[in-house]
Amino acid sequence: MSNSTEIPFATTLLVRDTCLCLHVQRAARALARLFDDALRPVGLTNGQFSLLMSLNRPEPPPMGPVASLLAMDQTTLTAALKPLQRRGWVVVTPNPRDRRGRLLSLTPEGKAVLASAVPIWESTHATLEADLPDGNAGRLRQDLRALA
Repeated sequence: MSNSTEIPFATTLLVRDTCLCLHVQRAARALARLFDDALRPVGLTNGQFSLLMSLNRPEPPPMGPVASLLAMDQTTLTAALKPLQRRGWVVVTPNPRDRRGRLLSLTPEGKAVLASAVPIWESTHATLEADLPDGNAGRLRQDLRALA
């Protein structure tokens, strides 16, 4: 295959410098590391914190809306729930209105670990927002929601 197409290095630099997907992925990984480190003392990852927080509702939610909120499919959500169930922080029960569906609930222990994580999240989040170059976290959230 001597007819291989060469992509100019200038294209590589263009993608490196302008690709929104690359920049969002890099930022997401950096934020995930930051919050993972911050939440480690209470035994949570940032993903587990978000999942537990998504269950903090007046009524136990079904899996579909939780998966949608967290931008994951139900299979991925089921896998993410397993360690939280093993630790006794989440209970999955049949939906009495539709036995095929499942409802997700925080246990008292899950609520307690979430309550201990919230001040850590608040502090880490406030520092992060204060460190943004233009201090415009609202605009960043608005732009990210537009992409989602």
